[in-house]
Amino acid sequence: MEKMPFRDSEVLMDVHSVIAAATSTTTTTDWRQGLPVLTGSMVTLRELRLSDAPSLLAMLSTEEVARFISPPPTTVEGFERFIAWTHRERAAGNYVCFAVVPHGMDSAIGIFQVRQLEPGFATAEWGFAMGSAFWGTGMFLDAAKLVVNFAFDAIGTHRLEARAAVANGRGNGALRKVGATQEGVLRKSFLRNGEYLDQTLWTILDEDWRRAKSVWGGQVH
Repeated sequence: MEKMPFRDSEVLMDVHSVIAAATSTTTTTDWRQGLPVLTGSMVTLRELRLSDAPSLLAMLSTEEVARFISPPPTTVEGFERFIAWTHRERAAGNYVCFAVVPHGMDSAIGIFQVRQLEPGFATAEWGFAMGSAFWGTGMFLDAAKLVVNFAFDAIGTHRLEARAAVANGRGNGALRKVGATQEGVLRKSFLRNGEYLDQTLWTILDEDWRRAKSVWGGQVH
């Protein structure tokens, strides 16, 4: 999801009231009322908190991370508005965004997003960004399996798509590792720094995922 659905310039909100309105006060299994906590072998995935804004600014605003995604917010306040927006869109049933928190830490070092491409999430798109200090640690694969499993089992997705710039070797390699299938190249489909880039389209189908899980003995981490 290199084209971020959030546009900071379009959002004027009281972030605290938005998050309060989008958060359930009761325990529920409906993700629209609040995201569940997902636990892997290396990371925990949870809903974003306003307190994550400083760490997300530090992790996602570096050149190596931001190179192939839409420009992230440039201030703590901008990330707070983004976090409030994720709560609002989750409550509306349009989108989910998980914070990636390594075991032993409290703050987010990255995010995983899933948004519907058609009503009901039958076809959805996912994307991710993680601080470069955590690349190559195995945390991506640990988190990715949790997110993909959530998309198919909790949201009910049938087809999960991802797009990565052809020049983004690390991103394409990460999608291949999680079992995505390359379907084609979307020519000049992503505008970044005034240049249109080709993107690779990757997909995972629900039957592909269930088959892969059976090979792993039903484990997602």
